[in-house]
Amino acid sequence: MDFPRIRIALLAGSVLTIAACQPEPPPAPVKTTELMAVDTPPPGYPEELACDDIGGQVILAMTIGVDGKPSSVEVFRSSGVPPLDQAAKEGVRTWTFKPATRDGQPQSSRLQVPVNFNPPVERPQSCFVLDEKRRRGG
Repeated sequence: MDFPRIRIALLAGSVLTIAACQPEPPPAPVKTTELMAVDTPPPGYPEELACDDIGGQVILAMTIGVDGKPSSVEVFRSSGVPPLDQAAKEGVRTWTFKPATRDGQPQSSRLQVPVNFNPPVERPQSCFVLDEKRRRGG
């Protein structure tokens, strides 16, 4: 007779049914931290533009890698002055961040950063030197 095999199959089916009725434990909460700036000095202002009272705002789209350094920097909105846009891009490439994390693992992040170039209120002495140089054709 095959009676013992049927009994084992029923017993195994009963165990599976009981296990399936047990409530699943809730998923563990995901622990995250936000991206944090560590070293973000202002980009260099092209002296000629500052002396000529030319300013503007550049908005950059950046990707910060898991190492905390910019891996991609693009102009999202131009200042309308290409040398300012270029100075902003070059300047932020040196920035460092503490990367965002998810369950303790570093994650890359995307962000938009406005970079403002405001001409100095008082004209620096170097501007007068630049004026003289221009006047002499050099």
